[in-house]
Amino acid sequence: MTLRRPESSGPDEQFAAFMSASAHRLYRVAYLLTYDAGQAEELTQNALVRTYTAWPRIVDGDGYAYARRILVNLHSDWWRRLLRRERPTDRLPERRAAGPDPADAAVARTSLAEALRQLTRRERTVIVCRYYLDLTEQQTADDLGVALGTVKSAHARALRKLRVDPGLSTVVEKQETA
Repeated sequence: MTLRRPESSGPDEQFAAFMSASAHRLYRVAYLLTYDAGQAEELTQNALVRTYTAWPRIVDGDGYAYARRILVNLHSDWWRRLLRRERPTDRLPERRAAGPDPADAAVARTSLAEALRQLTRRERTVIVCRYYLDLTEQQTADDLGVALGTVKSAHARALRKLRVDPGLSTVVEKQETA
């Protein structure tokens, strides 16, 4: 049904006329889609609200076809969401094996970061190059532009400082064996 809009009435009056002429037909379509009076009313209301917001763009168009399409799309969206919802069952889902606690990893990272702040700049750089970047001693020396002996001594001093903290000693030992 195409509604002709009289020029003398404003958009709100035009929409009110459209709504009174089309609401019952939209409700019947919604009821046939849902077979539930409450859901049909809600779908109809939502379709009319969305049609009202787009009303200025529906100039001399078929407002009923626009509202009907919105109604069908809203129902399809509702149906899709329904498929993703949880459903009650008489069986409990299988429990997943508990993995490592993320809090332990966060504590280890925080402890390691605090310990690295205790090192000198050169020692910290050597440790990061050796363990984080996985460079050899020679590659670290080349990257830093220092002698191989300087890297070895800075590495030894840094590890000695890091081993003082008992919480970090396990982290350092794991890094050394890796």
